[in-house]
Amino acid sequence: MTRDLRRARNGAILTFVLGGLLCGSMTVRLPALSDKLGLSETSIGVTLLVWGLGALVTMQSMRGVMTRVGSRSVLRVGAPLCAAALVLLAFAPTFPLLLAAAGLFGLAFGAVDVAMNAQGSTVERAHGRPLMNGMHAGWCVGAIAAGVVGTAAIAAGLSVTAHLVLVALAALPVLVAVSRSYLPDPAPEPAARDGARHRMPPVVYLLGVIAFCAFMVEGTIADWNGLYLRDTLGAPEAVAALGYPVFEVGMLLARLAGDRVRARFGARNMIVLSGLATAATFAVVITVPSAPVAVAAMFLVGLAVVTVSPVAMSMAGEATRNPGPAIAQTGAMGYAGLLLGPVAIGFLSDLSSLRTALGGAVALGVLIAVAARFLPRTGAGTASAAPARSPEPELTLAG
Repeated sequence: MTRDLRRARNGAILTFVLGGLLCGSMTVRLPALSDKLGLSETSIGVTLLVWGLGALVTMQSMRGVMTRVGSRSVLRVGAPLCAAALVLLAFAPTFPLLLAAAGLFGLAFGAVDVAMNAQGSTVERAHGRPLMNGMHAGWCVGAIAAGVVGTAAIAAGLSVTAHLVLVALAALPVLVAVSRSYLPDPAPEPAARDGARHRMPPVVYLLGVIAFCAFMVEGTIADWNGLYLRDTLGAPEAVAALGYPVFEVGMLLARLAGDRVRARFGARNMIVLSGLATAATFAVVITVPSAPVAVAAMFLVGLAVVTVSPVAMSMAGEATRNPGPAIAQTGAMGYAGLLLGPVAIGFLSDLSSLRTALGGAVALGVLIAVAARFLPRTGAGTASAAPARSPEPELTLAG
């Protein structure tokens, strides 16, 4: 491995870490923002919705942007904007201005999310081996660090404004410095470069469906596990609060090992097994009567589902010569699942029960496994570099 490739890999991982830190810091201090502005739970929900919609709008528009300028340029602008938007959130004096800052943060994050995954795919190609799960593990590290730093800030009596500003100021120079390590994306295909309409290969949309299902499961656990443990299984508040951190630990461990598993068994087989394991472990969560057993099963759900979306992003990046537009398409479809999943669970639980509604996650796991059967067989799933002379997609649907 050359020095430049090592710098590029470390730079991509650090970008994921800082992204998790910035977004996690906002999430950790939402209660303090609510107290500062006197907001209701509904207002906080609207704030999160505006943030999510901003991210989704940017993701949906990134195909053309990534074709024209590439992930390196987008990250050099978007990542500092994320830090700046966090500062605006910290100083927002009214609810309307908080919504404006949250929308800007979402817009910047959507661009960064697509671009850092595209940069990760470019680095994978240069290395010739799977790396994406390890990069997404960096996001988990950043999110966990946000929780630890947030807890320390609260314990020290630091105001939400001071805390978020300090996080942004600490992240900003690192984001600027690490931008020098980014690799240029492969040249776009002639049709895309000339501005002609360019359809994605069908496999990109299939990967988007798989990512959509995986993100729905992740969003369901994040937003509903606490209520399920407390209200359905009768767990004490302290036990109910353990569900999501335990799930996150499973996510981190799976992502740290995910690239080695993919290199050994192949991307397609890995997604099939992950889907089946997600269905099986979530079935345990919703059928056992014991809250501690359900919490332990959530750890297993984290192990099972969390590798699906990084591998889907990586395969989308391999599907075309220039990874950016394909990852933008798959990412936008996947992120829609993260937004819609918790809403759908709430609607279904009103019609039946929360336990029955959560059964949808079992069906999503099965759907992931079934859809993955139509993915191409790509050997061990190595991320080989795209030949410069060939504009054809590298991946086609299995038939």
